[in-house]
Amino acid sequence: MALDGCGVVCKYILVLFNLIFAVVGFAFLGLGLWLRFSENTRGIFEIQSLNSSAFVMGVTVLIVLGSVMLIVVAFGDYGACGEKKCSLVVFSVLLVILAVAEVLCGLLAYTQRREVGSSVAEFYVSLYALYVKGNGDPAIGITLTFVHNLLGCCGVTGFKLIELAQQTCPQAYLSSSCPVVIADVFDRNASLVMSIFLGTGALLIIALICSITLSCKIRLSASTPQYIILTQSTSVVPRPSEQELVSTAYTHHDQDPVIFTPLTVANIPIAQT
Repeated sequence: MALDGCGVVCKYILVLFNLIFAVVGFAFLGLGLWLRFSENTRGIFEIQSLNSSAFVMGVTVLIVLGSVMLIVVAFGDYGACGEKKCSLVVFSVLLVILAVAEVLCGLLAYTQRREVGSSVAEFYVSLYALYVKGNGDPAIGITLTFVHNLLGCCGVTGFKLIELAQQTCPQAYLSSSCPVVIADVFDRNASLVMSIFLGTGALLIIALICSITLSCKIRLSASTPQYIILTQSTSVVPRPSEQELVSTAYTHHDQDPVIFTPLTVANIPIAQT
């Protein structure tokens, strides 16, 4: 189906959005599955008393969030690339749910910033302890390195020389304690955290608008009649003149046709008496 300029732009915006969404979804799902089924962390989920810990909750959120994002990407890509209205409708509904969830999470992070900061700091301490006891798990090491360089902190104490995970810390020998920095970030920058959630919700709304617009364009394109324009001229057989017409009659299928030619009436003088 042929789309106009607006429909094509919305289509490629959705493809780009789903590509970014897929990368983030695979990252969340991969990290969550690694932390869930790794030999160093698998035992935590088997202990009943630790099922409500911040680490278990954090890993569960990563797995669920990554799975939901990939489901959204599947419907979005199939609907945008294949121009399927039903998939775009499901994609739009999922985007509405995610946008509402983002706004609610942003408001919750702002109003309950101390509790959220404490939970995230507890999750970091559990992650750090697992890295030290597990002889340097690669997935946990990458996560700690990202957190340390992002926040400019190093381990639980902040002193690189006495930290067991020195290779994950920044180059400075003296920095801040990561649990303290994490709690302080959520306390001082609660408005920034809420803005990040709201900004993500705004991006989801933009994708929702593009999805609705593309669905409408597909419906209009399907209902518009299609016209075929002939670009090559067809040859016209000239109509024979009356003098070239010949009446032909067939007396039998194996006999030659009898050709009748027009008769010429002669002017015969009539004698008068």
